[in-house]
Amino acid sequence: MFNLGKTKSLIGLDIGSSSVKAVELKKAKDGYELVSYGLEPLAQDTVVDGAIMDAPSVAEKIIAIFDGQKIKSKDVATSVSGHSVIVKPVKMPLMTEEELFDRVHAEASQYIPFDIADVNLSYQLLEATENQMDVLLVAVKKDKILNHTNVLAQAGKVPVVVDIDAFALQNCFEVNYEPDPSQVVALLNIGASVMNINIVRGWTPLFTRDVSVGGNQYTDALQKELDLSFEDAEKLKMGGTLAGVSEEQRTAILRSVSDILILEIQKTFDFFRATASGENIRRIVVAGGTARVPGLLDFLKEEFAMPVEELYPFRKIAINPGRHDESQLRELAPRLAIAVGLALRSFDTP
Repeated sequence: MFNLGKTKSLIGLDIGSSSVKAVELKKAKDGYELVSYGLEPLAQDTVVDGAIMDAPSVAEKIIAIFDGQKIKSKDVATSVSGHSVIVKPVKMPLMTEEELFDRVHAEASQYIPFDIADVNLSYQLLEATENQMDVLLVAVKKDKILNHTNVLAQAGKVPVVVDIDAFALQNCFEVNYEPDPSQVVALLNIGASVMNINIVRGWTPLFTRDVSVGGNQYTDALQKELDLSFEDAEKLKMGGTLAGVSEEQRTAILRSVSDILILEIQKTFDFFRATASGENIRRIVVAGGTARVPGLLDFLKEEFAMPVEELYPFRKIAINPGRHDESQLRELAPRLAIAVGLALRSFDTP
């Protein structure tokens, strides 16, 4: 959403709560091809609720990925999410692009709960009819963007695009799944500490919300209930086994946390239905590391009675078997969706 410069090749760089992910793509005959990717885990509390708390540590991980993968480009597209990000669809009278630019900036204060001087503002025209236009207003606190761009500067990288996690997810979905223009789909990116929800119809975002719940809650619950170390709880969360812990115990704890996530999704869907008359969500597509928590996708299917699937970010992106191991990519796939969506910004940046 926020273009900070011009470039030809952008590296998609996703700084999450549990890891840093980078993806590099190139144009291919039939679309796109994966050039390189990397993932470096972060220590607990390095990034908290989307805010980078330990900048030198994150910069070190970024450098490690670029060096390890021999990525030459310094130009990156990154993204932010959380409470410092406001995404609001607004209806405005039909006007020219120049008038819209002036009007949006003049009227933004009534839609944004922050001081306008403290935010970076962007907007996108969604749809226009004979007498009105639907405009998507996006505001991000300047200190939120600085929190990310300062770390990139420390790592010797140049932030060219700062996007929103929910839109990067949508970008990845559109390229890989070629959505039906009339079908309403809920895209969920469930990370370690934040869940991004983006409800789209075709290529149009209808409703976005970031919720402060995620995979860390499963880990916390397992640690507390079973008196485990962080590492053992993480292993158990992702399907591993531990001596002295029965399958019944693990399943009951995972289910109790899944119920909390489902409640937040349900509240979001209810609010969306109440505000978007006649729009019905037909399917759910899930990304993020938490998509792999045992049973979660089945619980979602059961609760919402609709198709639920894990997003595969390389479905329409060519993978050279001589360079990459596809089974390893499939293992990491849900965690790379945002980075893929960001890397795709290379091809629509002026």
